[in-house]
Amino acid sequence: MRAHGLLPEFSPQALQEAAAAHAPPQAQRGEIRDLRHLCWFSIDNDDTRDLDQLSMVEPVEAGAVHLRVAVADVDALVPPDGAVDAHAGTNTTSVYTAAGVFPMLPEVLSTDRSSLHEDQERLAVVVDMLVQPDGSVTASELYRASVLNRAKLSYDQVSRWLEGDANLLPQLASVPGLEEQLRVHDAVATQLRQWRQRRGALNVTTVSARPVFEDDRLVDLRPDERNRAKDLIADLMIAANAATARFLAERGFPSLRRFLQSPRRWDRIEALAASHGVTLPTDPDPVALDRFLGERRRADPAGFADLSLRIVKMLGPGSYVAAAPGDRELGHFGLAVSDYAHSTAPNRRFPDLVTQRLLKAALAEEQPPYELDALEQIARHCTLQEDNAGKVERQVLKAAAAWLLRDRIGEAFEAIVTGASPKGTYVRIARPLVEGRLVRGHEGADVGDALQVRLVALDAAQGFIDFERA
Repeated sequence: MRAHGLLPEFSPQALQEAAAAHAPPQAQRGEIRDLRHLCWFSIDNDDTRDLDQLSMVEPVEAGAVHLRVAVADVDALVPPDGAVDAHAGTNTTSVYTAAGVFPMLPEVLSTDRSSLHEDQERLAVVVDMLVQPDGSVTASELYRASVLNRAKLSYDQVSRWLEGDANLLPQLASVPGLEEQLRVHDAVATQLRQWRQRRGALNVTTVSARPVFEDDRLVDLRPDERNRAKDLIADLMIAANAATARFLAERGFPSLRRFLQSPRRWDRIEALAASHGVTLPTDPDPVALDRFLGERRRADPAGFADLSLRIVKMLGPGSYVAAAPGDRELGHFGLAVSDYAHSTAPNRRFPDLVTQRLLKAALAEEQPPYELDALEQIARHCTLQEDNAGKVERQVLKAAAAWLLRDRIGEAFEAIVTGASPKGTYVRIARPLVEGRLVRGHEGADVGDALQVRLVALDAAQGFIDFERA
């Protein structure tokens, strides 16, 4: 963490400030709607304690629904320019490693007072959207409210229940209306997703490694695969983030946007499609690319995750940018969204906390708390620290994988090239799911290429895993 410019520990001042934190009277400025009576619920990982958002739906006329997403009012407990804010502004993100979590905020906040726990009254910023049957969002408003989480559900539970396992959700018996909420949520998420896909949102399937422990001993790194419930929440959050960006633009506020430009390496994507007998347009075209991806998903389901990884690597990483009011040029190529601001995870991401402060100032009809030049500095720093956090997570993951692979020197693996630059060429194997460096035979290898590699050296302490082309 320290080597990559991240703080692994909170200062004594930050811990003291967090322990004493409470919502001051000025946190109540403006209207606070009482929505505690609604059937709010959360869906997250089984072991997640830093709950950032709740949701609920209310059907209206002609098949439309009001979709409400409530985001934890973290700003009420983390004032700007304090010690907690300084730590959050330095790291800018929680760091999730195979050795443990380094939270952006002290746990007394992130997993307690600012977390939307079940049966706990909390302040929130609500994104209220009118979603039509075709998946379009035709109206939205934002406001502050008090909310109450009626049920903490898990991705795996909900996904399996939606697929037909009727015995997995005991909360259905104790929370009136929850079953109908889940079914309408599933339908609305599908409508939102299909609306974006008709405009070129890319339907890819990528996997990340999840450490598996037995009796506190690492035994595997397995794919943390997407499922129906994860897709459901992702679709709701994309809609809420887009509505947030539009709200700030309409109020004449600058904002932090999440930006993914059109692919610089479209020629490589064209060549990949051509290898499967598909001709893409010469200019970047998300609709045509998603059509190709859909065809490959149907033709080769088993190989689709690897194809998705190759496409994602060719698209390149997203970044944070500052947007002046009315700036419409900062869209997200992969999501097919023209206005997009991270806003739904303020316990875990600093850009979301900054956005929340902008939203609350706009709602209170105050001046923006950040000028455009300050947002530009924050955007650059958040992009840098997101990359640094990723490096820490990968290095610790490699250390774990090197320990798991300690008896497999000389073994051959199927691999995908995930990075190719003057600094080195990197490949990813599937079992265990991990990346390593291609130290021999890397000539001509490029991002997205499929190779067979042989494990030649390990250093668990340094997190080094070295392969050669087999």
